[in-house]
Amino acid sequence: MTSTTEQSAELAELSATTLLRFATAGSVDDGKSTLVGRLLHDSKSVLTDQLEAVEAASARRGQDAPDLALLTDGLRAEREQGITIDVAYRYFATPRRRFILADTPGHVQYTRNMVTGASTADLALVLVDARNGVVEQTRRHAAVAALLRVPHVVLAVNKMDLVGYEEKVFAAIAEEFTAYAGELGVPEITAIPISALAGDNVVEPSAHMDWYGGPTVLEHLETVPVSHDLTGCHARLPVQYVIRPQTAEHPDYRGYAGQIAAGTFRVGESVTVLPSGRTTTVSGIDLLGEPVDVAWTPQSVTLLLEDDVDISRGDLIVPSGDAPATTQDVAATVCHVADQPLTVGQRVLLKHTTRTVKAIVKEIPSRLTLDDLSQHPEPGLLVANDIGRVRIRTAEPVALDAYADSRRTGSFLLIDPADGTTLTAGMAGESFATAKATVAADEDGWDF
Repeated sequence: MTSTTEQSAELAELSATTLLRFATAGSVDDGKSTLVGRLLHDSKSVLTDQLEAVEAASARRGQDAPDLALLTDGLRAEREQGITIDVAYRYFATPRRRFILADTPGHVQYTRNMVTGASTADLALVLVDARNGVVEQTRRHAAVAALLRVPHVVLAVNKMDLVGYEEKVFAAIAEEFTAYAGELGVPEITAIPISALAGDNVVEPSAHMDWYGGPTVLEHLETVPVSHDLTGCHARLPVQYVIRPQTAEHPDYRGYAGQIAAGTFRVGESVTVLPSGRTTTVSGIDLLGEPVDVAWTPQSVTLLLEDDVDISRGDLIVPSGDAPATTQDVAATVCHVADQPLTVGQRVLLKHTTRTVKAIVKEIPSRLTLDDLSQHPEPGLLVANDIGRVRIRTAEPVALDAYADSRRTGSFLLIDPADGTTLTAGMAGESFATAKATVAADEDGWDF
C-alpha cells in the first residue's frame, strides 16, 4: 500500500503541474471520440470498471475489440448512432500536466457546441480523415478556433492506416490546412499524422511512419507552452453581489463581491466603477473571510471602498488609469447558435459578465463564407452555425474590452428575452488576428 507520505508527495507533485484546457473538433466520423478514448486508455487514465463497461458494451454490439469511442460517447443516442452529439468533458492527468478535455461534436448542426467547448480552451485539436482531406466542416472549426483566439491548433491527420501511411497524403493535407488557418491568423499550427484506432502517434510513436520525426499527440499536449498568468492583464472585477450583513458585529459593512476576471487589485488603489464612471479608492480586500493587501485573478474576493458609491450587480470595477470605454453601440463578430435565426431589428438581451441589458440588432453587415474567407454582404439574418458581423444598440452603456485583449470581458451572449434561449455568442472588436483573408467589403467598410 502507498504510504500517507508518498500520497502527499504525489498530490504535491500533481498540484505543481500546469493545466491545459483543450478541445477536439473535426467532421463527422473523423475519429474524435476514438482518439480521445485512445488517449485516455494508452495514458492509463481509464479506471478498470470503465474499461470493463466499454468492453461489455462493445461485445454486445458484436465487436471483437473494445470501442474506445464509448469512453466519451455516453448518451444513448450517441452510442446508437455512433456519433457525438453533446460536448463531453473529461479530466485526466499525467506526471507532466493536468488536462481538461472537451470532446465536441462533428455534425454541422452541432458546430455551436464547439463554441462552448473551445471558448475557454488553450488548444484546439482538429481532426481530419486522411482519405477525405480538408472539408467544409474542417474549415468551419478552424474559423471558430481563430475567432475564439485559441492560441494553439493541432491538426491531427487521422486514419493514416487507411491510406497506407503515405507521407505525401499527410503533407498535402497539412499544407492546405496550414495555409487556410494562417489566413485566419491562427498563431501556431502543429500537424501530426495518427491512427487513433491503431494507436499510431497518439501516445506511443508509430512504427509505420518513420518519415515523421515530430512529437506524438500526448507529447505535444504535455509540452506545448501555456500561460494562465492573467495578473498582468487589464484588471477587471464584475460585481456579482453587494454584501451588507447589517449585524451588530458589522453594522456598516458594505462589500462588493465577485470573481476577478483578470489582473490584480491592491489596497489603496484608485478604481473606477463602470458604467457610472465614479472614482474611489480600495480601502480593503477580503479573501475567504480574511483581509489581504493584494488579490488577483481568478480569486473570488470582496472589495471594500472608501466612498459610498452606488454599485450593484453588473457594474464593473477597474483601475482608474486602465478603464475600458463604455458604449451603447457594439460592433462584434458572432457565432449564431440557436435554431431560430437572428434578424435585423430583433430585440434581445445582451449578457456581458454579470450585466444584462436590453438591446436591438441594428445591422448584420456580413456573413462569413468559409470556402474562400470572403464575406456575403447584408445577409439580413444569421441562421444556426453562421459566423457574421453585427451591430447592436444597447439600452444602457456596457464596458466591453476588445476580445483580442480579454477573452473574458470581450465576450458576450445574446439571449431571447421571451424564453431565455441563448441565441448568439459574440466577440467584441476585430474578428480575426490578421486581415489577410479575401475580402469583399461593403460600402461601410465592414469586413473580416
